[in-house]
Amino acid sequence: MIRFLLSTVAYLIANAVGLLVAVLLLPGFTIDPLAFIVAVAIFSLVQTVLGPLITKVSFKNFPQLMGGIALVTIFVGLFVTDIFMASMEIGGIANWLAATLLVWIGSLVASILLPIYVFKELAEKGRNA
Repeated sequence: MIRFLLSTVAYLIANAVGLLVAVLLLPGFTIDPLAFIVAVAIFSLVQTVLGPLITKVSFKNFPQLMGGIALVTIFVGLFVTDIFMASMEIGGIANWLAATLLVWIGSLVASILLPIYVFKELAEKGRNA
């Protein structure tokens, strides 16, 4: 149970980092600070639900997409989040493409580094207590 909670928190933080990277680097990409947490939750939920579906559809119909499935899932996640969040603005087509790439890179780096440095230390402290 603890492992599941840590994994979920790491996933949410990684997605938050990815969105934050896009907000900081893209001039047309904005999320209202108060709505940021809701945007991260919606984005993460969409990725969790649609990720396997997109993978399955891609595997059957478009096997060439399998290498970029994470980018497709992030793009769809951004699209759905943008629809539901009035306080989120992505901008033009260039921003959509750049945001997809930046969110992917940011969340990828965070999802690699968080378990290694942050959660490993927390888990060790929990075992010692």
